[in-house]
Amino acid sequence: MTTEAEEKRIETASPVKRDFTGVQGNRLAASVYEAGEKTILFFHGGGQTRHAWDNAARAVQSEGYTAITVDLRGHGDSDWIADQRYAFDDYAADVGAISRHLSEASGGKRPIVVGASLGGISSLVAQYESGQTLFSALVLVDVTPRMRRDGVDRILGFMSDRMEEGFGSLEEAADTIAAYLPNRGRPKSLDGLSKNLRLGDDGRYRWHWDPAFINGPHPVNSGKLRSDDFRMSATRALTIPTLLVRGRQSELVSEEHAEEFLELVPHAKLADVSGAGHMVAGDRNDIFLRAILEFLNDLDDR
Repeated sequence: MTTEAEEKRIETASPVKRDFTGVQGNRLAASVYEAGEKTILFFHGGGQTRHAWDNAARAVQSEGYTAITVDLRGHGDSDWIADQRYAFDDYAADVGAISRHLSEASGGKRPIVVGASLGGISSLVAQYESGQTLFSALVLVDVTPRMRRDGVDRILGFMSDRMEEGFGSLEEAADTIAAYLPNRGRPKSLDGLSKNLRLGDDGRYRWHWDPAFINGPHPVNSGKLRSDDFRMSATRALTIPTLLVRGRQSELVSEEHAEEFLELVPHAKLADVSGAGHMVAGDRNDIFLRAILEFLNDLDDR
């Protein structure tokens, strides 16, 4: 006997590779999990790729939503930018470009957006700077307008530590990540890790993102989005349905930060995921998906 949830699920298809165009004419690689007319855009965190969302994309696809996971500029299979513009502002502009394109192509149907960390801040500001309702709903994953500076520094320190030297093998990279994230444990399979690394001509593996993202002339921590006040203004302006998903052991978003966010956006909902740090979907994907699907179901009931 099948459950009601199982009967609701649709037959899913394998993702199709697609390219979008950013504000500088830059190619943005994406995977499209085709299903229904409602579209969910997924934007990953800094240093990740679109494959961080593979499980989430399949889950929402099985519920009838078309999921699109995107490699942000300089990440994964997307173009590295010739003038090395990787400021927060540049990411927000790309998010806005993709979202507007999808809305126009669908006759005005606005996408739901899920953004983690860098992808979340970029989405928040894209919505604010659009001067209109760019998305139909927004899910922010472990990111708020104010965050712990020591946590940000720790993450950037880990990312930059081996970005030039790289790793001699996937196993070495897995050991390094396990030491950095001891609560998660070392993965048994290295298939997922291989998608976040590229093999150089010298036989060494390096992160699948442009080092200029951190040490270039326009790095990620530059631009007006660095300003807490600017991000606070963007947050106060949110009127669309909003969900904040926080890792309860997050090194970036404290309980106080989450409470402040709910004061700024009174209509927002909060999912506090136990057993998860900043990488919420990777740490506790089961609880993360449950929170996302409940939020989507609430939207459908409106």
